[in-house]
Amino acid sequence: MADLRRFIARRFLTFVPTIIGVTLLVYIIAAVIPANPARLWAGGQKASPEVVERLIREYHLNDPWYIQYYYFMKNLFFGNPVSPVTHNNVWSEITDRFLTVTLPLTLLAFVLIVVIGVPLGVLAAIKRDTAVDMVIRGLALVGLSTPIFWLAYLMIFVLYPHGLVTLAGMPTPSYRITGVPLVDALLKLDPHYLGLMLKRLWLPAFMLAYPGIGVITRLVRNSFLDAYSRDYVDFMEARGFPRRRVYLHVLRNSLSPIVTVLGLQFGGLLAGAPITETIFGLPGLGLYMLQAIENFDYMSLTASVLLVAFIYTSVNLVVDVLYAVIDPRVRY
Repeated sequence: MADLRRFIARRFLTFVPTIIGVTLLVYIIAAVIPANPARLWAGGQKASPEVVERLIREYHLNDPWYIQYYYFMKNLFFGNPVSPVTHNNVWSEITDRFLTVTLPLTLLAFVLIVVIGVPLGVLAAIKRDTAVDMVIRGLALVGLSTPIFWLAYLMIFVLYPHGLVTLAGMPTPSYRITGVPLVDALLKLDPHYLGLMLKRLWLPAFMLAYPGIGVITRLVRNSFLDAYSRDYVDFMEARGFPRRRVYLHVLRNSLSPIVTVLGLQFGGLLAGAPITETIFGLPGLGLYMLQAIENFDYMSLTASVLLVAFIYTSVNLVVDVLYAVIDPRVRY
């Protein structure tokens, strides 16, 4: 237990520097772009000089970048950060878009990766070098190599005329429990809203998850075959253990790399959300970040990246702890 606590402490020490490093990198990239953000925020070429001067003073745009960064982060964490473009509170907009759209989309995509990828990988390993194995490996390869934006538009073209997918609006329930509509509907056991939500999100979630399904399928197959080749499997089969019990034991012993990659996949889903949300017109955090880039709104952009980085590093911290619990050798 002491080894596990030391392992968690070492991992946690890298948590805060990672968050700071991500925000600093994004801010520096935004700050060195040759443009006048104050004039863009004030309305472009027709902007009033008084408004431009006020924005320059407010955001310290005449100061060195590190002074700007200091005041920027101070305002972001201890002030009232307002977008210079939308004039709305940055954290309120980000939280609302993330909880109502991006988080349900990401969670649904993650569930699809686990529910589809893991069984397909196990089936491919059990049916090794058969027609079933070749078909599954072929589908995984297609998922890894197909441009998702092209496949998404193709699926919309095929499915939308038949009413199998919704592309407009975002259903919202009349009640609020956790703030995440999909979770609230599950807790409330509301089949009507669940049906509307799934009809709106199933195709975007599947498109977002499709590359990850290919990755997990191939990983589970290879990891399962590696564990199945160990001596304890021969011993279990010689003792007459049921085939299902042998497979479950092998799957448990092949979980370590799978858990690690699943954690990385969750972060990858957040990174892929901007493209998916843009294609399907979902008003989530990804689309919000793209709009912030277009409007040179690095207040909103950096705050959004900060939230994504926090979630990504938190998930990886949890994965590292699970990895240490599954395999005690990694604690040293």
